[in-house]
Amino acid sequence: MTVIVTDKGFSPDDWQGGFEAPRALELAPDTNVLELAGRLDGVEMIRVLFPSFADGRGFTIARRLRLMGYRGRLRAAGHVIAEQYAMARRSGFDEVEIDDALARRQPEEQWLSRANWREHDHQSRLRG
Repeated sequence: MTVIVTDKGFSPDDWQGGFEAPRALELAPDTNVLELAGRLDGVEMIRVLFPSFADGRGFTIARRLRLMGYRGRLRAAGHVIAEQYAMARRSGFDEVEIDDALARRQPEEQWLSRANWREHDHQSRLRG
């Protein structure tokens, strides 16, 4: 099973569309996002895989997708940890998909403590 993390906490996965084109895409961390230019119309969900919490390429993918104009649902999936939640949100992800084992090791409270991601960025701390 998987758990979906949003700014409101943990919830079950409500996506029923599968991860097959044309409604949804699943992207590996080495995907060249520029190859998707002009091909995102009708894509409702993009799931970006994180093979390791130390692999940050997915954050770059999310940012590039948003800069390219993608406005659909964007999900980080895999080895994303609570400490990375704010970064995931700032880079453009709407939600994070984690497995039950990680949800037990890093309970909802740890994720919620980072849900106020707009106020706790580096620039805000410098201005404060």
